[in-house]
Amino acid sequence: MTNNMNPALNNMPISPMTPQVIQTKFGDINGDGLLETVLLMGNKTPDSPLWKNLTLAIFYGQTHQFEKIMLKQSVGYNPTIFLGDFIGNHQDDILAISDTGGSGGIINGEIFASINGKIRSIFDAETFSNTLKYTVNYQNQYKVAVRSMNPKKQYIIDLQYKGQDYLAEIYNQDGTLKQPIQGWVDPISGLYPVDYERDGIYEILAYQAIAGRFHADGLGYVENILKWDGNKFSVDRQTVAIFGEDLK
Repeated sequence: MTNNMNPALNNMPISPMTPQVIQTKFGDINGDGLLETVLLMGNKTPDSPLWKNLTLAIFYGQTHQFEKIMLKQSVGYNPTIFLGDFIGNHQDDILAISDTGGSGGIINGEIFASINGKIRSIFDAETFSNTLKYTVNYQNQYKVAVRSMNPKKQYIIDLQYKGQDYLAEIYNQDGTLKQPIQGWVDPISGLYPVDYERDGIYEILAYQAIAGRFHADGLGYVENILKWDGNKFSVDRQTVAIFGEDLK
């Protein structure tokens, strides 16, 4: 972050202990009709893109007071914030996202809303991921069954697009499995605000990768559309997206 008011400050080294402003957004957080300034702040790790002590700092337009809130998952890469109405109270809520840096592309995500005059955390990706239970089982005749427990759904993925070399490692010539194989569904790797109904209230599109024998053996994604039900976010509808076969 540069300081245009005093050019000499731009050349001063920033201590790792000094919080830096990562991103700034403006919105009516508490419904008073005035814009609040929302800052995403943190400490940059020297010689690394990793940020620590990720914190929201809110400057209220009416009272001119500051409020600071540390994120539940306060360490991450490429942290960003988004302001929009997720719960339908005609106020801007705050979605904070950062990357964990893990091999599965897992993200940290948290939503804050002003309820009864207080900023509260109403969603975090890690806790929500723990409520979404799945099984991934390879079946005979080149199929994989993906079952969701919440909501209760089953999806059948045809593996023949993977090609003969892939199938030969797993299946006998008659299409039966050489041995039982279980895959898994990763925690949330993407959170995208989308106003599907164009009513000014955002739903959340949450992506979870489906893995086969190992992480790089991707089979597709579970896509959950999350909607505020008046008390919490729940799955409004669910689909599975698969990878297509390249046509020659």
